[in-house]
Amino acid sequence: MPDAVANATPMAAAPGALALLRPKWQMARNRTRHHQQGDLRRIVVVSTVALGFWSVAFMLALKLLRYFRSAEDIGALLASKLLAMILLSFGSILLLSNTIAALSNFFLSRDLDQLAAAPVGSGALYRARLTETAMHSSWMVALLLVPLVGAYGVAYRGGFDFVFFALAVFVPFLLIPAALGSGVTLLLVNVFPARRTRDLLSVIAAMAVAGLVLLFRAARPEQLARPEGFANFMQFVAALDTPSSPWLPSEWVSEAVVKYLSGKAAWQPLVRLWAVAGVLVGIGHVLYARGWRRAYSMAQEGATKRGTARTQRPLLDRALAFLGPMRRELVLKELRVFSRDSTQWSQLVLLAVLLVVYVANVRYLPLNGSGVTVLLRNLIPFLNLALAGFVLASIAARFVFPSVSLEGRALWLLRSSPLPVRELLWAKFWVGAIPLLFLALVLVGATNLMLKVQPFVHVVSLVSIAALVFPLAGLALGYGTFYPQFDSENAAQIPTSFGGLMFMITAVGLIGAVAYLAGRPAARWIVAEHFGRARDPMEMVVPFAVALAVCAAGTVIPLTLARQRLEQLERA
Repeated sequence: MPDAVANATPMAAAPGALALLRPKWQMARNRTRHHQQGDLRRIVVVSTVALGFWSVAFMLALKLLRYFRSAEDIGALLASKLLAMILLSFGSILLLSNTIAALSNFFLSRDLDQLAAAPVGSGALYRARLTETAMHSSWMVALLLVPLVGAYGVAYRGGFDFVFFALAVFVPFLLIPAALGSGVTLLLVNVFPARRTRDLLSVIAAMAVAGLVLLFRAARPEQLARPEGFANFMQFVAALDTPSSPWLPSEWVSEAVVKYLSGKAAWQPLVRLWAVAGVLVGIGHVLYARGWRRAYSMAQEGATKRGTARTQRPLLDRALAFLGPMRRELVLKELRVFSRDSTQWSQLVLLAVLLVVYVANVRYLPLNGSGVTVLLRNLIPFLNLALAGFVLASIAARFVFPSVSLEGRALWLLRSSPLPVRELLWAKFWVGAIPLLFLALVLVGATNLMLKVQPFVHVVSLVSIAALVFPLAGLALGYGTFYPQFDSENAAQIPTSFGGLMFMITAVGLIGAVAYLAGRPAARWIVAEHFGRARDPMEMVVPFAVALAVCAAGTVIPLTLARQRLEQLERA
């Protein structure tokens, strides 16, 4: 016995952050090695779309920056201010997405119960989950930054060394919101007991909206669009030269990039970026070492039952009684699935921020100047129609597209039950379409009231955006049925798949077609009325009819194909 004890192998060392990340890396590598049918087509489509987007964004940014360089006195200031404002928007998005992703990665992931029972150090777990949170939340922003930063390097002839400098600047810029969002999530989970995710995310939403409003008002972008509002040219230059928010990392990145490209010393903002990133990571390390296990234990508790729970459901049942028993229960099921999934609820934060940004942009448009005519005011809503369509498409991608995938392992119940597939799709379609319709009418109606448009323009824009809602919901549900991800742990990652990309491409084409068919004849009518020309109402009948036909086909065809696809799954 003593010999056995003496010859026993020592206890293995606790795994580090790299060991915890290795399974994720192996899963991604195996997924790339084992090709399935259609993978090559997806790679070609995604690569073509990405290269096309990068090329267009790069050329536009390069043309704008070269125009800035032609202005000798204020060119560098304009380039710096443009980069700071773009990074300010990206920084706010990163903070929100990291806060939401940290909730899933640190507290709701399925493998955390095994990691909590394993001999894993708190520091290693924090570094691994922080890396995963930063990568999941920042990859899209990083891809969007590639053509922008490349345009700055080419326009100002930064050389090959600028690539390494840009990496040294943007790595801490992406790390700061990841560390800050993870710390905020830990504090909120410790404050709110159990899985009261609604209360938690309502606080996050309130903080996000308030912070975003403050950040955008601190930037004061409308002043730069109206130089005539300044007393003299030197006051305008001083406003450009003064940082809008000198305490924000976006200003430090902009300062570092512009100074480096101008041949000046850029080490001070670079040191500030890395110092703040290091301090935030260190604080997060201490906070998670002391409070993660308690917060994780609280996050696994059941939600507290409220006293009004018994009265709320019968009231909702009575309100939906006109649907009949089957459709009513399907609608209630969709609502319960949505309310119980924290990753779905968390998307409401992004939705609220998106709407605040959209309405704020319309609210602060310089439409009160002497050069703004009534004609221009009545033509802007048709551009607003396309922009509102893009907002609705992104919301449909977030909420309607994942609805079939969220059935998950419960899909076998649908296969074995006598439930008609069309009833299931009916419930999913209307649960997604009705909120989108309400949101579209409020969004376009509010912006039209701000712009003070004519009644004719108001009616045309409301009818057009209402007609767009149904094909967008139908396309999202159809693509979600053809490209499901039943094994996905996070509903927020489902729209980033190949099917989500194809839906957005199709949605952009649909929005452009409807905006052109409805907006062009209506705009010509407004122009003719403004200049006193002859108007023929019959010129608008054919384009409007074609637009309605496109919307009807975009609704019926995807739902029909989705029904056939689900019926094939039932027979499989």
